[in-house]
Amino acid sequence: MRAPVVITGNESKAEIYQRLEKEILAVLDGEPHLISRMATIACLLHDAFEHHIWTGFYMVDGENGDELVVGPYQGTLGCLRIPLGKGVCGAAAQEGMTQIVKNVHDFSGHIACDARSVSEIVVPVFDKDRKLIAVLDIDSDVEGSFDEVDKQALENLLAKVFAV
Repeated sequence: MRAPVVITGNESKAEIYQRLEKEILAVLDGEPHLISRMATIACLLHDAFEHHIWTGFYMVDGENGDELVVGPYQGTLGCLRIPLGKGVCGAAAQEGMTQIVKNVHDFSGHIACDARSVSEIVVPVFDKDRKLIAVLDIDSDVEGSFDEVDKQALENLLAKVFAV
């Protein structure tokens, strides 16, 4: 078993993501199960940043494909189902593009699952055929927590883990 990622006060966000990616890829090496991969990523990402209050996946519902259903996550109770196109998660899924929201109270149609949430990033998760399988949702209790560094690091990590 590998040691958890330890964050030191003098690392930049980009350096944290670089180290975290190596750790996640090492832990997941040889693990084929989708839920195990998602659970590991949610756990390690959630613990890596102080202000992450909810970190997890919403998976495309296999029965009808027009909803997201909560998957592995860390944090308080999440929404169980989100229709495509609704809220930040539904927008990311429908558009197939990462959504960065500086302040969720300014996002029309935001779904408030946790009143502490102030900013959010949602990254689509694609398989090797570029089929949407889920979204990664991370909420923070600090306004403007997410930026291009998060976007690039998370998109790269998810591609390496799921689009193989």
